[in-house]
Amino acid sequence: MRLLPREEKFYRLFLKQVSIISDASALLVEGVRSGNSRLEGAAKEIALLEHKGDEVIHEIFTRLNQTFITPLDPEDIHNISSALDNVLDGIEDTMHRLVSYRINPIPTTMVSMAQIVGACAKSLHAAFEALEKDRLIMEHCIEINRLENEADRISRGAVADLFNKESDPVTLIKLKEVYEFFEETVDSCEDVADVLQNVVVKNS
Repeated sequence: MRLLPREEKFYRLFLKQVSIISDASALLVEGVRSGNSRLEGAAKEIALLEHKGDEVIHEIFTRLNQTFITPLDPEDIHNISSALDNVLDGIEDTMHRLVSYRINPIPTTMVSMAQIVGACAKSLHAAFEALEKDRLIMEHCIEINRLENEADRISRGAVADLFNKESDPVTLIKLKEVYEFFEETVDSCEDVADVLQNVVVKNS
């Protein structure tokens, strides 16, 4: 029996934000698979999701300022929220570049990178479900770390190929920048996993 109230809605808000990230990552994958015929529509849907995500983060911060006893250290809640916000921003920024630069055809390596973002979102959702239920989250964090390494490998290989094979400097710059945005988005997913691992260690 708890002697003092603890605000548990933080966990539900985290899961809500991760669900939004999952939806956005699915649109990213759909967009790059379908090409320019779908990209613009998917980008608009992702922008709407990003606004919803901002509202969730705002609600988390508002509750954080109003809650006396929180289920996690307030600094950890803040760090988790900021890291999740970066993931969603990264997805939107990546899609924005894909639309703005009118990359056609979209390289298969970019499709692979988008799929890795989607896989990271799936693992994040599993990790936050485990966090809410006080179950082990390390396997999900380890999987995100593995995916980040795979993204690094794909991105570095793709950029190296660009410098070896792409003769148009403008196209090279565009493609290289998009790969960097993909990689930064996956890095943001790993940042969330790192924060979660720190939370587990701190509370073990």
